[in-house]
Order: sequence, then C-alpha cells, then structure tokens
Amino acid sequence: MGFRVVDQLAIKAARAARTPGAGPGRADTRGMRIHRSRRWLTLGMSLLLMVLLSSCGRNMFEQPKANPFDASDYFEDGASMRPLVPNTVSREFGALDPVYLTGMDSAGMLTELPIELSLDLLHRGQERFDIYCSPCHNYNGDGLGATVRRGFPQPVSFTATDRLLDAPVGYFYSAITNGFGRMYSYASRISVEDRWAISAYVKALQLSQNASADDIPAGAQLTAPAATEASR
Repeated sequence: MGFRVVDQLAIKAARAARTPGAGPGRADTRGMRIHRSRRWLTLGMSLLLMVLLSSCGRNMFEQPKANPFDASDYFEDGASMRPLVPNTVSREFGALDPVYLTGMDSAGMLTELPIELSLDLLHRGQERFDIYCSPCHNYNGDGLGATVRRGFPQPVSFTATDRLLDAPVGYFYSAITNGFGRMYSYASRISVEDRWAISAYVKALQLSQNASADDIPAGAQLTAPAATEASR
C-alpha cells in the first residue's frame, strides 16, 4: 500500500471524527464532558447546602425578644407589653364601643344589656349555656353539674346566692370573658355576642328559679319543661 492511500485513509478518519454523531470517539468525548459537568454541579450544590445549613442555628430561634406578660427592666412599669395607643381601632371588632367589649363603663359593671333583649337572644343564650356552662353550673344554675358529681369542686349556685342574685348582667359577662377563680376565660371559645346572650339567660334563669305566682303575667299559659339532666 502506497503512502498516498495511507494519507487518504487518515484524512477520512479525521473527517469522520470531526463530524457530529459520526464514530464512537465523538460520543465518548461528549459523555465524559456531561459526566464531568454533572459532577461539578453536584459538588457545587452540596457546598451551597452546607453553607445554608450552617447559617441556621438555634440563635435564630432563641433570639432576644419579649414574650407576652414577661417582666422588663427597660420600661418604668416593669412590663414588656405596652398599653394600646389612645383611640386604637381593633382590626377584629372595628370601632365598637369598649363598653360592649368589656361589660364595664365609668360607673362599673353594666346593669343593662348593651344589645336588644329578645326571645331569640335568650334562646341563643340557653343553647350556649347548656354547652359551655352546664357541665359545672348545671342546667338550672345550682352548681351541681356533671363534672361536680364526678369530683370537680362545686361552683357557687347562681340561683341561691344573694351575691350573685344581686350581681348586674355585666358581672357575668366579665366572668365569662376574664375567668373567675378556677374557671378559666372563655373569650377564645365564646364570641362577644354569645357572651351577652349567656349573661342575659343567666339573669332570666335566676328570675325563673326565684319567681312567685305574682310574677306570672296575666293570661300567660304555663307548660311543663322537658326533662333535663338537672331534674334527673
């Protein structure tokens, strides 16, 4: 074989190597480049992840801050929580009268309902009272509810205690909102409207348990109440 034939074969082989997709040499080279690129990418992502994880320490979670009701030496009153700015408007309740939300005015506990008294309101109050209050106070308010009969401390009777019989309606609203004694606050469980409905029903319950025949309006028809847990 002459030198001219060898040169021609060498030229053909070189052209085939330069042609995309022609010959195994080109494919192997491309595969090696892709493998090398992926390896560098994996290494870079691993380093980046290590940097991110090392920056998220407990110091970001346990940073200096004031929790609700914590004491503070920074303020003169020693409390970390600051009083609301005068004329602050609540996002939840809007520009409602504070008397409606607190049950108190400048003279003390409200003696009158800040909402209209109706049968629907009393029925709603009875429904909420039976759900939230009767387990301890019983359905008739005597303080012998199901939890008391099973060992829980007995609350004072609504219907046989002069102090509570003379208490204004705002007193019961305040007790539901803020809690009293062993009773915790129900503000997160019972809405403002339902707290007033329950308070109105408690006053009606007191009247019903201490009413006389003279308190019955003329022409009123009396019906026997349905059996409840209180009468069993």
